Amino acid sequence: MRSHPINFRSTRSWFLRLALAAIGMMPLLASGSASSPKQTVVFFGDSLTAGYGLDDPDTEAFPALIRRRIEALDLPWRVVAAGLSGETTAGGLRRIDWVLREPADVIVVELGANDGLRGVPIATTRSNLQGIVDRIRRRLPHATILLVGMKMPASLGEDYRRDFGEVFPAIARANNLPLVPFLLAGVAGHPDLNQADSIHPTAQGHALVAQTVWSALAPLLGVSPAERVSP
Repeated sequence: MRSHPINFRSTRSWFLRLALAAIGMMPLLASGSASSPKQTVVFFGDSLTAGYGLDDPDTEAFPALIRRRIEALDLPWRVVAAGLSGETTAGGLRRIDWVLREPADVIVVELGANDGLRGVPIATTRSNLQGIVDRIRRRLPHATILLVGMKMPASLGEDYRRDFGEVFPAIARANNLPLVPFLLAGVAGHPDLNQADSIHPTAQGHALVAQTVWSALAPLLGVSPAERVSP
């Protein structure tokens, strides 16, 4: 990911976000009665989950938009955003134990994009993702894991692009996991939906990503994907 000039007015906020991300927890609490029991959905990922480059990731990134849908539908769920910019599957494997210190009922695993952009060997990405799944199941055996797929552009080579894209459905099949086939479906390759780096979605792009993830997540929360709420 390329560097950008520091906005000193947001430095204090940035350090706070970094500190929270370091322990793997950025809570976005759904509204509702404090006495009503809530289950927890954790979004565990990289800069796409963290909302890199957005003016206000806490309201514009796709986990925040899904949290707003949960609030609007008055569902008994709280959302924790645990995205960390630059995270690879190897970094995720190291960080997952921190995230699992808190209870979770659904964990959305969105990792792999940085592996692909760096040309990490396919076998390494597959092994790391499997390791993350194994650690979640050992620590929280009753939690549901939603795996999020990623694809690479053809510019990285057709063989690598094909093999990389096959990792996610293979992991999902081997572990009987629900799968989002491609996080950036309808967003990747559309300049008007992406920031200047052509990698990270704009706020409008994140709204479409939220719809894509919601279609797979909603049944795991006990509602129909047709229960759509405008972000």
